[in-house]
Amino acid sequence: MLDHSFTGMGFISVGLMGVVLLVILLPIVYRGAQAYIFTETIEHRRFQNEKFQRGDAQELAEEYRAVKAARLPVYEAIEKFEAKKREWPKDKKREFRSELKAVKKALHHLLGPAPGEKTPVLMRQQFGQTRWDRAQVKLHEVLYREDWVEDPTGQTKELVQVFVPRVDLFKGTELEPMFEYTEKNVELMLRPKLTFYWQFLIDRSYDAHFFGGIGPEVRGTLLLTLGAIVFAIPFGIIAAIYLCEYAKPSKTVHVLRSCINTLAGVPSIVFGLFGLAFFLNTLKLTESKSVLAGSMTLSLMILPTIIRASEEAIMAVPFAYKEASMGLGAGKWRTICKVILPAALPGILTGIVLSMGRAAGETAPIIFTAAVSVGDKLPLTEAFFAPSQALPWNIYNLCSEHEAVDSIRHVQYGMVFTLIAMVLLLNMLAIVFRARLHSKTKGV
Repeated sequence: MLDHSFTGMGFISVGLMGVVLLVILLPIVYRGAQAYIFTETIEHRRFQNEKFQRGDAQELAEEYRAVKAARLPVYEAIEKFEAKKREWPKDKKREFRSELKAVKKALHHLLGPAPGEKTPVLMRQQFGQTRWDRAQVKLHEVLYREDWVEDPTGQTKELVQVFVPRVDLFKGTELEPMFEYTEKNVELMLRPKLTFYWQFLIDRSYDAHFFGGIGPEVRGTLLLTLGAIVFAIPFGIIAAIYLCEYAKPSKTVHVLRSCINTLAGVPSIVFGLFGLAFFLNTLKLTESKSVLAGSMTLSLMILPTIIRASEEAIMAVPFAYKEASMGLGAGKWRTICKVILPAALPGILTGIVLSMGRAAGETAPIIFTAAVSVGDKLPLTEAFFAPSQALPWNIYNLCSEHEAVDSIRHVQYGMVFTLIAMVLLLNMLAIVFRARLHSKTKGV
């Protein structure tokens, strides 16, 4: 009865864990995929052509001429309305000025600079909306004014948000037809088209992630993760071999194992501060933050996991393997290298897989040692000695410090989706490699 009870509890636990994972991952996958697959506007195609020379320039120029013709009535209506400033009612002049300024600002966000307008300094102001979903938001800002009024139902004393049509203020003026025209012809003015922007994974970002992709962040994350693994694997396996095969049971070894277990539970921020103090300030590996310092800090953080996993894998190897090897005349070190380690390799790889996932997703250790918000792409030979962007840090940075967080929400989810996909891909590759090694060990 107990056996059946625990089996049932196990299935229920696995099912609950699967449901929780779906609840967490499905929104990330859905919204993160929108960074790659979305409805682009002609402004996105213009940007891609100007910065990355993608697409047919002549075809794009012809399309943009048609777009300009569709936008022209909007700007003509504004010019006609402004030309009759003297005829504005005195009691409405101030309101007209402020509302017209708001309309022109919203149109600028939607369509980009007006004809004859001086080219803005910020790149985000040089183009209209590059995504159709954001264009719908900006169109709403053109058509409606946000206002706060008392709750008409009287159920609460708090102010209620309402949207007032801007056209009501301009009724009977030259600007009135502009609102209906903009709403009906916005597709002609932006030319939305479904696209698969796979270059999001390799393109650099422009203007604080308003444009471009996350190529430098992906590259930096891979360098930090692989660097951490390269440093941690040799020391972790050597330490496990020593503890299992050479160290004799003693208080010193017991304390050493306790320290390793304690280090596995130390908060990651502590490793980050240690990396800053030791690798950068004491050893002065590099003049400032660098991938090298970040990799070594991450390697210290994942080292206890690799040591414990390797130790358990080595101890799980049947003692008969060791006896048979040494009985055939092989020495201790040869037995370890040729018999014990190959047999324990699948278990060791399990620890490495877990460590890779943790190293790729850590933020705190690299804040002080490696990560920056922006940076240039350097050759691989110089990349380890310079700071780098990384997905975990930039995800945190965009969510907490970006001035226009709602405008680049797709980039945030795209980064999270990419990071999860990278970790899963690295894990899958390691699992496949481990399975093949296990098959060879078993002679299958």
